[in-house]
Amino acid sequence: MKINSVLKSELSKYLKLKYNLDYNDFEIQQTRKDFEGDLTIVIFPLLKYIKQNPVNLGKELGTFILNNSVHVTGFNVIQGFLNLTISSFYYLEFLNNCLNDDYGFTRINKNSSLYLVEYSSPNTNKPLHLGHIRNILLGYSMSKILEASGKRVNKTQIINDRGIHICKSIVAWLKYGDNKSPTDSNEKGDFFVGKYYILFDKIYKKEVSELIKSGLAKKEAEQNSSIFLEAKELLKKWEAGDKEVINIWKLMNGWVYEGFNKTYNDLGVDFDSLYYESETYLIGKEIIKHGLEKQIFYKKNDGSVWIDLSDQGLDEKLLLRSDGTSVYMTQDLGTAYKRYKDNPEMKGLIYTVGNEQDYHFNVLFKILKKLGFKWAENLFHLSYGMVDLPSGKMKSREGTVVDADELILEMTNNASKLSKELGKLDGLSSNDKKVLNETIGLGALKYYILKVDPKKRILFDPNDSIDFNGNTGPFIQYTYARIQSLLTKSNYKKSKINNQLEINDKEKQLLKLLTIFPEIIKSAADNLNPALIANYTYELVKNFNSYYQTTTILKINDEELKGFRLTLSYKVASIIKSSMKLLGINVPEKM
Repeated sequence: MKINSVLKSELSKYLKLKYNLDYNDFEIQQTRKDFEGDLTIVIFPLLKYIKQNPVNLGKELGTFILNNSVHVTGFNVIQGFLNLTISSFYYLEFLNNCLNDDYGFTRINKNSSLYLVEYSSPNTNKPLHLGHIRNILLGYSMSKILEASGKRVNKTQIINDRGIHICKSIVAWLKYGDNKSPTDSNEKGDFFVGKYYILFDKIYKKEVSELIKSGLAKKEAEQNSSIFLEAKELLKKWEAGDKEVINIWKLMNGWVYEGFNKTYNDLGVDFDSLYYESETYLIGKEIIKHGLEKQIFYKKNDGSVWIDLSDQGLDEKLLLRSDGTSVYMTQDLGTAYKRYKDNPEMKGLIYTVGNEQDYHFNVLFKILKKLGFKWAENLFHLSYGMVDLPSGKMKSREGTVVDADELILEMTNNASKLSKELGKLDGLSSNDKKVLNETIGLGALKYYILKVDPKKRILFDPNDSIDFNGNTGPFIQYTYARIQSLLTKSNYKKSKINNQLEINDKEKQLLKLLTIFPEIIKSAADNLNPALIANYTYELVKNFNSYYQTTTILKINDEELKGFRLTLSYKVASIIKSSMKLLGINVPEKM
């Protein structure tokens, strides 16, 4: 039984007997490092029921629990905080009971709540880039964390495969592509199509500049650029179902999907369901029609459709353009509705989208609620900060982004270079070196991104992320491999340990960290924050390395103590592997 539950039960019985008080809502925390003790009970909430000095009440409860619990060996009171020292026996029994590899994970069954996690959701006019990588890694990691907390998860994305931005790439390819394909230029399909999106922007800017010089105002010039008008006309033809336009659209999107799939495979992520804007925007239009009939939406004189959310502290929001073409909100309404229809039992839908879209999702959720959809209460926005490079913010149209493929390759090359310098790959075959460098490089990238609270902006420097010391992926991977080497040398076989052993402070600290792993998973799931897992893992690894450097494990005569230390090492490695798996990171057996 968990120590927190035991303590709550014992203290509840005491309060009932002594004060006739039914109370079990004790706040129990890990004791701060600068105080003596293992667990701390916060006394202050009790004072509104028991009118007593907090120090005296703390001493009273401490004396009772010391005399009545085999797990408590001492206590001290600091103001309104009761610090308890937990017996080594409890921690050793805990270790014996958590040797299974799925420790900390909640089992999933057919009755478990279903959550949809949306991530990636790219446009089919350019390759995935560094900004997408943070999105993908956050979404994929959250799906794994939610599963570990006992949820059924459907990993999903909406592919933005239509709209004016897609038409821009198509127009540029039709005008300047000479009917070439990615195969002709030996390029990935998404990279190939992205070149034409960049080319469109260059031509568009040049035309706008010339129109402004001819006397047009900037806004007027932007709307009357010939290449922009061609893109608008193409969009109208697409929405009208023009066969020739549809065929070209399918061809170019097909190139992009091949490119995306390779990048996803390289990143080690996947999806359970795909939705396409080209399908869901039509559902969105039907919803808007319904909203007009219910007078939730309204038309302006130019025919555009809007909703007024000023009563919600927001503003007016465009839902359909005056020419009848859709906007992002159109398809988002349709996609949300379609997902619910496909998964009527869903308890939550989590959108992994950058904080630049905070307002958009606030509006989306409020519109769905105004339309009367009860499931709209289960929509959540996992908002995250942008990723910057030392050279500044990325801009897709100007071609100054770091493509995901280039970054993955750079991380692998950096890992290879550093490993070679440190001599960590000596004796491995060329294929083993390749696999290991990819594992280290991707581990460095993923950990660097995920260790930061999602709400914070990131300045990403690839060179800082690959380091075998400090709060990095390679440092954690190396510690795991070090433990595997230790276990191999000892011919370790998992077995129960003597729970009467005397253990040192560093061992107790490691055991304390292991006990809170289930709480960390739950907190990460509740707060949609993989950084809690990452930084817990770093704390565990940091403590183990300190222990490893100061404690003899193999070269001792006491076989029971040696067995305990190896079992402790084994369990630390097991938690490292589980934690890193929740971040989508592999750990190598050798390194």
